[in-house]
Amino acid sequence: MNSSFSKRTGYAFDIPKFWREQQRDWKVTVVRTSLDRLGYQIVYPYLSIYIICLGAMKSQLGLITSVGMILAGLLGPLTGHIIDRYGPKKVYLTGIVLLIAAYLTYSFATAWPACAAAMIIYYVGNSTGGHSCATICGNCLKNANRAKGMLICESLAAGLLGMIGPLISAFILVRIMKVSGTPTDAGAIRPLFWIAAFISLTTLTIVITKLSNRRWCSSSGQTSFNLVRDGLNILRGNKSARKWLVIGTITALPVGMVLPYCQVYAAEVKGADVTVLAAMVTAAALTSVVFGYPVGVLADRIGRKKVLYLTISLFCLSNILLVLAPSPFFLILAGALQGFYYIGSPLAGTIQRELVANEVMGRWIGVNRFVTNTLGAVMALVSGVIYDQLGPPYVFLIVVGLDLLVRLPLLISIPETLHAPVPPAPVD
Repeated sequence: MNSSFSKRTGYAFDIPKFWREQQRDWKVTVVRTSLDRLGYQIVYPYLSIYIICLGAMKSQLGLITSVGMILAGLLGPLTGHIIDRYGPKKVYLTGIVLLIAAYLTYSFATAWPACAAAMIIYYVGNSTGGHSCATICGNCLKNANRAKGMLICESLAAGLLGMIGPLISAFILVRIMKVSGTPTDAGAIRPLFWIAAFISLTTLTIVITKLSNRRWCSSSGQTSFNLVRDGLNILRGNKSARKWLVIGTITALPVGMVLPYCQVYAAEVKGADVTVLAAMVTAAALTSVVFGYPVGVLADRIGRKKVLYLTISLFCLSNILLVLAPSPFFLILAGALQGFYYIGSPLAGTIQRELVANEVMGRWIGVNRFVTNTLGAVMALVSGVIYDQLGPPYVFLIVVGLDLLVRLPLLISIPETLHAPVPPAPVD
């Protein structure tokens, strides 16, 4: 019995073997996502600080985030339709080009309105590229391996390079730009965007040369062009999918409501310097590296929901700890626990992709992006006002309340998707 368990466990953790068995397009998305994370993590610890250095208030930071999320959400259904009809490659390339444009716009910004334009471009590009990536991932991975595959991308690839990113930026700021304490000069942060733009250019080349033109479509080879009817057809008769729109929205809220303010809060309220800010982000990525793949293996073994309960609880603890942190050590610990958001988010994505048939995957993800980005944008705008008017801690505590009082009960109410049959594709 022990020998049998050992063999199964050894297979589960045989990452090279698992990698060889997967489809090439999925591997390409893992490489591209990993490099993309490296570029973003180089600028992320100082992005909000950079925008504020150029004159933005926290409420304006929330407004910028809101506009970007709304535009990305509005484009979601159309993007999903194009992916389902023509395949994800061209859409993927468009998203990466927009990311390059965003980083370059940041780098040449001399006032916060230029950063607003850059952030809007970034949100649209990241959503467009991520939509293609999610569709490829959803269609290339089997249910039995889906969580492992998605968490490989998060932990050993994006997580590892995401951990290196803040170390690179901290080294540049401390050793080359001679920054001590919290950066107060936008010029010191500016070179980081050039590096991120170059990395995105590299990923563009990889997708152009390595990704196939494969597409997944209905047997007729065509899809309708009625975006509203498409969305309603997917949701009709699928109660879990309807509930998931609420669950997915709350899952995505931290992207616009919490993450943009963590570094600002740590610097302004808790007095974190440049090295502590970088350490917080590095600690989050380290959590992904250490726990990501084992969590994926566990989710493929005992079910997605049970493991997701744990990651949600740890992310809530991260927000509480950030608010209460009495010293830099606790800020870094809060950053480490925040890493469970980056594990829980793709784990939640496994459930999302298992609720519908492959033929409508692009449109289903598009519907989700429309709902989550639109409502998330409203909350991002509100969070900026809350930060400035009500008080910074409430930004983080409100998300904790929504997780515990809304997301967890709804998650409990839907069936486990690991071994559930996939509903048939709706008729166009």
